[in-house]
Amino acid sequence: MMNIQLRPLVNLANRALISGAILLSSVGAMASGLQVSPISLSLHARETASGLTLSNSGNDMLHAQVRVYQWLQNDTGDQLTPSRGLLASPPMIDIKPGEKQLIRIIRAKAPPQGAGAVEDAYRILVNEIPVKSTNQTTGLQFAMSYSLPVFVQPVGVTKTSPQLQWSTHLQPDGKAIKLRVSNSGNGHAKLSGLSFVDTAGNSTVINPGLLGYVLPGATMNWTLKVSPSVLTTGGKFKVMMNGTQTTPDVTMDPSIR
Repeated sequence: MMNIQLRPLVNLANRALISGAILLSSVGAMASGLQVSPISLSLHARETASGLTLSNSGNDMLHAQVRVYQWLQNDTGDQLTPSRGLLASPPMIDIKPGEKQLIRIIRAKAPPQGAGAVEDAYRILVNEIPVKSTNQTTGLQFAMSYSLPVFVQPVGVTKTSPQLQWSTHLQPDGKAIKLRVSNSGNGHAKLSGLSFVDTAGNSTVINPGLLGYVLPGATMNWTLKVSPSVLTTGGKFKVMMNGTQTTPDVTMDPSIR
């Protein structure tokens, strides 16, 4: 079975979409009309299906493909593997200008269950298939791509939650800090808005947007874009976890001080 390693997946999730430019000529640009809602899904164990709405706000016929992948994390980062645990119906669509199309996301296998069960994680990739318009004579056509997270909760659990262990590690060159976050809970953690507040109350923004996800049972590492000197006086990290600001208990590398 094919396995796809996606190190840039954090960047996909950071905006919930990426856009790729398909060169059709050398001058100007034409915007795509593909819109997707919602930008994430969560299915309770008793639910067998959910849905996405794709719409075309452009002036031309829109062609798109919807694919579902199981989402795992390992030492090398995010991994997507083709999976039939969830199915998208229909997987190929044509949408006329100004119209919408419902995509059913169908659970095709039993939800996680048993002692210690954790939520399943998937990614839905929605890719516009660029087709040159008959009315287009110049310009770039932008083909939109969306990467949407989907989580399936275990049987007997009304709400999953992460349990995170944080630590910092000074890199061998002494110029960079690695942040390591492990998740021993049964639900994912979405981390964003990372900052550090020193003992004098000075706040340094480290990552204003999405830092990334940590799935259950996984450990993720990020190299922080901040000088180690920022942490030498001591202080605390602040982060938005699943939409709530928290102050995590971080084990600091003693060599940083």
